[in-house]
Amino acid sequence: MLRARGNFYLEPWDWEVTSREFMACNEGMNVSILKLNCPDAVGLLALVTGFIARSGGNLLDVSQYTDPVAKWFFARLAFDGGRAIGDAVAFRRELEDLAASMRAEWRLRPARQAVRTAILVSRQDHCLADLLWRWRSGELNIEIPAVFSNHETCRPLVERESLAFEHADFSADKEDVFERLAERLRVLEVELVVLARFMQILPGWFCAEFSGRVINIHHSFLPAFVGANPYRRAFERGVKLIGATCHYATEELDNGPIIEQEVARVEHYHEPDDLIRLGRDCERLALARGVRFHVEDRVLVHSSRAIVFRD
Repeated sequence: MLRARGNFYLEPWDWEVTSREFMACNEGMNVSILKLNCPDAVGLLALVTGFIARSGGNLLDVSQYTDPVAKWFFARLAFDGGRAIGDAVAFRRELEDLAASMRAEWRLRPARQAVRTAILVSRQDHCLADLLWRWRSGELNIEIPAVFSNHETCRPLVERESLAFEHADFSADKEDVFERLAERLRVLEVELVVLARFMQILPGWFCAEFSGRVINIHHSFLPAFVGANPYRRAFERGVKLIGATCHYATEELDNGPIIEQEVARVEHYHEPDDLIRLGRDCERLALARGVRFHVEDRVLVHSSRAIVFRD
């Protein structure tokens, strides 16, 4: 397996990262990211890298993995210049032909292009505040057209960043509210929806329409501590580890492909409030990583699994 190489610094609760591709963009390069997956066969990586080389692209980073069980091939390639920039229409047409011969699903995106991201939140603001800080500091290459909430609690936090805050009253007909929310996301041309502790169950049709584009975060006590007050019950059971899971939302609640997970050790002297504090740290970090991996096209989903090419 070829692994992506990048420059990053990571501490358990203080995360700052600058991807290699993003740094290259800041240096004036025109970096494109290509990711694809298909049935495995001999010579697939050579086909793709050769195609990019013939187009005049200079490979900056290559990540590849073959699942020996599913016999499935995954790849992510970052490259500079070439016809992907100079003659994008012709490059895409040729890429479509190549992908068809490989029976591959693929995505090509300029690395510098920000991902239009809507954030959905309820009352708890720790994940929202963390995402906004990382967006404002330039760690997350996203554009936020609006933040949606079923409560007014987070309005001051959002409007302080000069972002649009839209309230949705879910006490009425929830199906109608979700239909209006989906229409707003279409109008705003949203590419990614982040559930930053949004405490509403998404309808199946919503998950289907935005499949692979809705990221959720939840505590990792499921299913042992499902429902209300999970940290209290975890405390009563004397758990030694708590954590959080970042995953794609699907109709099957909390069972979508996992992007990232984070854990923290629990000591015997920790009380329920300590578990809540540690759990929120895990949620913030797992969600931030998961969102970054998605917007940098480091995630490839096949069946119920997510392959993540870390930097």
